[in-house]
Amino acid sequence: MSEFAHHWQLDPDCTYLNHGSFGPSPRCVRDARRQWTERLERQPMRFFIQEMEEALSQTARDLAEFLKTDARRLGLVENSTVAMNIAAASIPLTPDDVVLLTNHEYGAVRNIWQARCRAAGATLKIVRLPDVLSTANVVEALDSAITDGVRVLVCSHVTSPTAVILPIADICSLARRKKVTTVVDGPHAVAMLDVNPDELGCDFYCASCHKWMCAALGSGFLWAHPRHHSRIQNPVISWGGSIGGRDASWQDQLNWPGTRDPAAVLSISEAIRFWKEIGLSTLRRHAHGLVTHARSRLLQLDGTSPMCTPGESDYVTMAAIELPQPDGWEGGYHGHPDPLQVELREEHGIEIPVASWDSRRFIRVSAHLYNSQDDMDRLLDAVIGSKNLR
Repeated sequence: MSEFAHHWQLDPDCTYLNHGSFGPSPRCVRDARRQWTERLERQPMRFFIQEMEEALSQTARDLAEFLKTDARRLGLVENSTVAMNIAAASIPLTPDDVVLLTNHEYGAVRNIWQARCRAAGATLKIVRLPDVLSTANVVEALDSAITDGVRVLVCSHVTSPTAVILPIADICSLARRKKVTTVVDGPHAVAMLDVNPDELGCDFYCASCHKWMCAALGSGFLWAHPRHHSRIQNPVISWGGSIGGRDASWQDQLNWPGTRDPAAVLSISEAIRFWKEIGLSTLRRHAHGLVTHARSRLLQLDGTSPMCTPGESDYVTMAAIELPQPDGWEGGYHGHPDPLQVELREEHGIEIPVASWDSRRFIRVSAHLYNSQDDMDRLLDAVIGSKNLR
């Protein structure tokens, strides 16, 4: 058992290797969330009218310090999907405009921009990145794709299906030279990497705090460059404006999207305190060692290969490995989980995604502080002996 496992309250009968999809919060964050909810419930009117605005402002200041940015550039939201919807609604598009996404983007992100382009009459174009994802190769592929009419480039910081870190600062630099607006999808990057949207040079940065950062589920942020603040439009229209009489801000329409319990968002400050105590370097060192061990062993099996560029610098806390394709496999088990994923869960108590991407079959290994070498060895033994590996 990991020396850090006591901070979490995981099912002892489950080996949880899917923090990348849904990450549990440590006890202190869950306690903080509960305390915020109890504070609200004790006197809702006082909380909403007198206390909530300042509490959200303090959380934004704490998060800004964590990201080394300005709190005035941060809007607190439920998750990166909400942030991406707001960014999409806030960028003017015409029928002559083109929006670029890479073929590594998360499905929900593609759906958001499909809907946005459909509403504006704009064109959505998917750029296929090369299999070898070096900085030069990625930038060259995007440079070739940015032709006349391209208005927006949407790109992951860390890809969800393939678990690869993309050279986002170089990508944003290219986009600025081409006068293209950049929207970065960053839910996997926060805490896995040091993220400073100002230094990256993007226009918008969308992220969840409930992944590697371990804030409560339902917490995230939208970072927006000041040149876009006057155009920010939350698709969920409510009152807007400051209850306390502060000067108007683009953040107002995000702070009150109708009545809600903001406890998850307010727990971000406790998650930051947790990482100040533990150290993000501890997470990265611990998780990278476990993922490297599992990845190297899985790549020794016949028919497996890296999903993208091999090398230990391409991942930190999460890695994807391509698996053999069984007979009759036609790009995936549409509407059903992969039999290997079912076997690992039902017969071995191991929770890990086995899925398809780009007509390829892969397993994605995540590790966090609560995981141990025994967890990885349990996975490896189960996969090696599986009847559903190929």
